[in-house]
Amino acid sequence: MANEKKIDCVILGLLSHEELTGYEIKKRMDKTLKYFWGASYGSIYPALSDLVNCGLATKREGTENKRNKLIYTITDAGRSYLKEWLALPVQKDELRYETLLKLFFGNEQNTEQALSHIKAFEEKIKKELPYLLEAEKALKDYLDEDTAHKYYLITVEFGVKTYRTYLEWCEEAKKILTDSEE
Repeated sequence: MANEKKIDCVILGLLSHEELTGYEIKKRMDKTLKYFWGASYGSIYPALSDLVNCGLATKREGTENKRNKLIYTITDAGRSYLKEWLALPVQKDELRYETLLKLFFGNEQNTEQALSHIKAFEEKIKKELPYLLEAEKALKDYLDEDTAHKYYLITVEFGVKTYRTYLEWCEEAKKILTDSEE
């Protein structure tokens, strides 16, 4: 368990709710988990293969719209593995933003360049926040329908609060940079 790959656990977590194809796993990650986790097809498909080889998931062929596809399902061993991982202490929470990295070294550029990075970050947040707010509302409306919804809700609420704080920071950072130019 000490050497588990987080992508394995993410995939098992998604499969614990429903059978999925590799493409559907990527879509779920890009839509639902993108605010705090991501992965490429290049990491998803090898992980799926490893999960099947280790007996943590199974795959079967299916067809949809006359297209063959591989459908993955979590096994009992996979569910046990996921539960063991969920019980472990968190190893690392980290914040990594290229925007902040570029601002940290912003003295090597000019204020306009720094402001353009902040404005781009702000626009990205303004564009994504409505999706989080929509998810928050939907989850609150259907909280009683599935016990998993309360867990989804607390992660969405973290995102909403974080994104609102990001927007406050953008305003403050722009003010600091523009006031120092006067």
